Amino acid sequence: MSDLMEQYQKQIQELTKQNRELLQRNKELIEQNEWLNAELEKLKIRIEHESADKKSLRFKMATVLFAEIRGFTNLSNEKNPQLVIDELDRFYLIMEDIIQKYNIEKVSSIGDTIMLVGGVPKKNRTNPIEMVLSAMEIQKQFRLFQDELFGPDKHIWEMNMGIHTGPVVCSITGKKKETYDIKGETVNIASRIEAASGNGKIIISEYTRELISAYFKCRYFTRLPAKYVGDMNLYEVTGFLPEYAFDEKGLLPNSQFITKLQLIRYDDLEEFMLDKLERELPKYLYYHNIKHTMDVVIQCEIIGRGEGLNDEEMLLLKTAALFHDAGQTVQSKGHEEISVQIAREILPKYQYTSEQMDIICDIIRATELPPRPKNLLEKIICDADLDYLGRADFIPVSNMLYKELYEQNLIGDINEWNQLQIKFLTSHQYFTDTANRLREVNKQTQIERLRQITPDA
Repeated sequence: MSDLMEQYQKQIQELTKQNRELLQRNKELIEQNEWLNAELEKLKIRIEHESADKKSLRFKMATVLFAEIRGFTNLSNEKNPQLVIDELDRFYLIMEDIIQKYNIEKVSSIGDTIMLVGGVPKKNRTNPIEMVLSAMEIQKQFRLFQDELFGPDKHIWEMNMGIHTGPVVCSITGKKKETYDIKGETVNIASRIEAASGNGKIIISEYTRELISAYFKCRYFTRLPAKYVGDMNLYEVTGFLPEYAFDEKGLLPNSQFITKLQLIRYDDLEEFMLDKLERELPKYLYYHNIKHTMDVVIQCEIIGRGEGLNDEEMLLLKTAALFHDAGQTVQSKGHEEISVQIAREILPKYQYTSEQMDIICDIIRATELPPRPKNLLEKIICDADLDYLGRADFIPVSNMLYKELYEQNLIGDINEWNQLQIKFLTSHQYFTDTANRLREVNKQTQIERLRQITPDA
């Protein structure tokens, strides 16, 4: 019996030991599970953070440039080749200033090869032109840099460039400083064009040529076999067309070219501003809305053509018309001066000069009632701003203005409004011959009609 009891005790002791071990193992598994869950949560947070910090966007039209500096084997003839290479870093700083000037982004710089992209991350219509402009200026500064370093008759390096325009996918990372990863067939083609280039040339694809040939001289260079798209004609950019060249060599732009480029930039500005107005103008502005802004822009162009404005005058006038009611996004009272402030904040991003902005701001101020224009541009915008007074749609437009004022408790009943309109129309005058010719007769008709329906008029 005692043997049996002893055997039972040993079994109990063994089971107790196993139970302690199982409990310990279970504790360890629980701790491991908690650790794994914590690590999994950290991983989820990191993935979410990285996803939030990285976004991919598609761009229908971007321009990619590859540039390679060749000629490093020539350094063997130099007494201190490392010092010469160090000097090259100074040129990269010059290049950074150029690409910033033309809204170009540097995507990468690997060894002697540089990749630039235009039209990213901010879409624009001008990126093919601006990329060619930056390429020409970089080549010019590279020649001057080597003139200074080695002398005009001894250049060690040459920079070959390949440019192509097309769709790209752009991954944007970073918060404080954004970086870009550009992918797509456009990138591959630009790289192959650069490889086919030589002797410090700027070589572009046929599609890029179609977009810039109205301004630059391009001559046939060679044919490049391209996968999926067949052979591509390549062209060398040799300078500006004579009508846009400042110098005989055609390497510097004249004022006419600069104005033409600004007129293209204006289309991007107009798209930006109309989107801003549509989002930010108060809903109770039934008259001073986006339609009114576009009416004024269109009438400025019509009257401006009639008055014989040149391209730069038309640019300044249409820009002022685009901004003249922007201050309404903040408040109606004194909105002209607020519009001026908004214009001064936005226009430098579209390469307007300080002199141009001064003129634009004066044109905007001229729309304040009662109008007192001091020059032709100010007269035109005043006539365009009140063009509806002599148009066939005077009644529906004036009804929208009445509704806008009535809902702000700025006007009484319709009879009071009509009396105010008669007083305003009879004292109003168009300032330009074009507006008088187009609108004055119908304005007088509107006055007579209002008198007929208004008691005590």
